[in-house]
Amino acid sequence: MFDDRKTGPEEILLADEERQPCEIWTRVMGYHRPVSSFNRGKKGEFRERLYFSERRADLG
Repeated sequence: MFDDRKTGPEEILLADEERQPCEIWTRVMGYHRPVSSFNRGKKGEFRERLYFSERRADLG
């Protein structure tokens, strides 16, 4: 949302009662599932995941 009098976006403030939980999905064995449907062990594995970025291979 933009206000004509400003150059930036308006700040949106929500009361705690207006907020809703964000559902996190992840890819498992070729399909997507919500993390909320995982059992305790699988949720623990999800929290322990490490994220990384691979550099492009130099094939020349």
